[in-house]
Amino acid sequence: MEVTIACMRRATAVLTLLGLAALPAVGQDTPAAPAQSGGSSTPGATRALVIFAAASVTEALEAVDAAFTQHTGVAVKASYAASSVLARQIEAGAAADAFLSADEPWMDYLQTRGLLAAGTRANLLGNTLVLIAPADSATRLAIAPHFGLAQALGTGRLAVADPDSVPAGRYAMAALRSLQVWDDVKEHLVRGENVRAALAYVARGEAPLGIVYSTDARSQPRVKVLASFPGDSHPPIVYPVALTNGAQPASAQWLQFVRGDEAWRIFARYGFSRPPRD
Repeated sequence: MEVTIACMRRATAVLTLLGLAALPAVGQDTPAAPAQSGGSSTPGATRALVIFAAASVTEALEAVDAAFTQHTGVAVKASYAASSVLARQIEAGAAADAFLSADEPWMDYLQTRGLLAAGTRANLLGNTLVLIAPADSATRLAIAPHFGLAQALGTGRLAVADPDSVPAGRYAMAALRSLQVWDDVKEHLVRGENVRAALAYVARGEAPLGIVYSTDARSQPRVKVLASFPGDSHPPIVYPVALTNGAQPASAQWLQFVRGDEAWRIFARYGFSRPPRD
């Protein structure tokens, strides 16, 4: 026993010299090392703002967001799709800081469900609705009550965003009903999942005619505008914007910026107008 105790004392002395005496014995609870945090998880850090926006504002909003980031250093990521798709994604819990819709009903959809930050909703932009054809098309058509849209289509189809849910399609259906030609063409539609899909059908020559926003037509050199729909033939085209309930604090800066003069000059350069009402 005395030999064993002596051996243990000598072993302890050796461990002390090696700086290992403080190590816990086998079977003793050992606290875990603190987790290493990356820069993105630093407390108080702002992740990139996530903006859900109607497909028709793609190029303009990219330019506006770039200017915002240049001024503030806050990064922005945007997700573009039909307003209907984006609104439902937000309803389902998608982590969006703000929503820019191409019509008021889809913003109302979120507001009535309590998913928007109170006091942040505002009407941001306006637009016009146009009839387009491929750039090399020889078609000429004036828009008026009972105009010959079906005859101009021939055996082709009219490209529109889905009128059952997408704002651009809803505006198109309302205009054609007002002009009393909807019944002539409603069975001859090619429905796009958003307005840019309808634009693409015409640009690729897969549809002889289409209805899109004027800003979409400006973004695509392979189409041309045949005529503009009268503003009173459809509900006013309004793009409302709002922050969501889960928006980061920096989102307030973004909202202020997109409603400001510098952003407006960028939107105007891409063909957007002031909203018809606010």
